[in-house]
Amino acid sequence: MARAAFSATAATACLALATPAWASATIGLKSAHQGKKAGYFTQQCDDERFANLPDDHDGWHFVLPGKNSGSFESLTLTFSDGTNDVTVNIPDGADAYPDFFYSTGGKDPRQIHAYLFTPAGWKLVDGSATISGTGDDFNVSHTCKGTVPKPTPTPTPTPTPSVSESPEPSESPSASESPETSESPSASESPSASESPTPSDSASPTTSPSGGTGGGSDLPLTGVAVTGMALTGVALVGGGVALMTLRRRRDRITFTG
Repeated sequence: MARAAFSATAATACLALATPAWASATIGLKSAHQGKKAGYFTQQCDDERFANLPDDHDGWHFVLPGKNSGSFESLTLTFSDGTNDVTVNIPDGADAYPDFFYSTGGKDPRQIHAYLFTPAGWKLVDGSATISGTGDDFNVSHTCKGTVPKPTPTPTPTPTPSVSESPEPSESPSASESPETSESPSASESPSASESPTPSDSASPTTSPSGGTGGGSDLPLTGVAVTGMALTGVALVGGGVALMTLRRRRDRITFTG
């Protein structure tokens, strides 16, 4: 009976001592580290565990302080990429964000270090951790800030539209509708110069006003008319002279009864 009682007491004591080691607790991220980017924390890019960190990524090192905190079992972190919130779990080999735990070593190793790589410029919004011991919170130990890639200037349709919207110059009615200049009635309708028969008509009648025919090109006919008139005049003059002579002869004759 004494041995049985001693064994039961020893087993109960062992269970009591082992219970804290089996228990898990959930703690949060230190409030002072919430809403911060990697550049806010101490920079230790020479940390050998950042050796494979890409230049365009931020490296994060989280640590679990306190002797009774035990080890990290998992972490759930929330980041903001500037537009949306992104939840990242550690460990998680299925996502695009490399992560791993790192133990202390020695006789009583503890898994109190957690590493994570995220795209540069992300903001750590909040987080929680499941630990094997007890504690108040966990925090960011140090980081290695990456370089945020500059957005490549995509040949935006902004430049392209300027080329595609150029139909306005090609449709320039001012050039295609230039018939106004070709239809310049002032030049083509200058009949005043080409239809200047008035000067020629006024010149033709002055050269042959006595012709009576009005044809400037029929000059020979004008000569014939003048000659006829001259002959007629001579005949009339001759007739007049003959009549005067006959009358004088008649006056000289004396009639006797």
